[in-house]
Amino acid sequence: MTPRPDRPQRVGAAGIYQRLRAEISEGALPPGTPLREVALAERFGVSRTPVREALRRLQHDRLLAAGERGLHVRVPTPEEVLQVYDARILLEAEAAGQAATARSRIDLARLDGLLARDRALSEPDDAVRAATNIEFHEAVWRAAHNAVLLDLLDRLTVHTVRTQHSTLSSPGRWTEALEEHAGILAAIADGEVAAARERARAHMSRARDIRLAMVREESSALRGG
Repeated sequence: MTPRPDRPQRVGAAGIYQRLRAEISEGALPPGTPLREVALAERFGVSRTPVREALRRLQHDRLLAAGERGLHVRVPTPEEVLQVYDARILLEAEAAGQAATARSRIDLARLDGLLARDRALSEPDDAVRAATNIEFHEAVWRAAHNAVLLDLLDRLTVHTVRTQHSTLSSPGRWTEALEEHAGILAAIADGEVAAARERARAHMSRARDIRLAMVREESSALRGG
């Protein structure tokens, strides 16, 4: 993926921050990518001041790290990635449980539409799978109608998505995940709080287990088997 083209109108520090944050989470700016004030100021058509402010916010969010040659997109450690999954297991379960009682007809229609769209995709690549997957999860969070919970999950997701490969790249996981999404949606639609929580918890636990296996394989490869 490459950074999306920018509109001709000038943007402020908040707009630059949001654009770069999205590109980091989507993988358009992968871990290790350097971010230079001069180049970004030229790209967005602004002075270095709003760029500097945006970069400062991203560094505060732990999305950027300082190196010998300036700021770059931070590389999360395997331990951090797994810690994010552990937190998401708890919060995703709570969001699904609350959605089972707070969801509206519009929420259900949105979730049903997203699931149907994802099932209709023909051999999507890993980037598409990751993007559509998070859209479904975000729709569940919004169906809970809990602004605090939504904010917490949104922050966690940035750190989850920006790994080199998503868990959905694991053989058979895409189809399996869609069936799990269907189960979560069914429980939410039927107002089954306990079932919604348990299915969301199991869904994220499975993702964490796959991620752990991927980390082990990568570590083994680095050690030469």
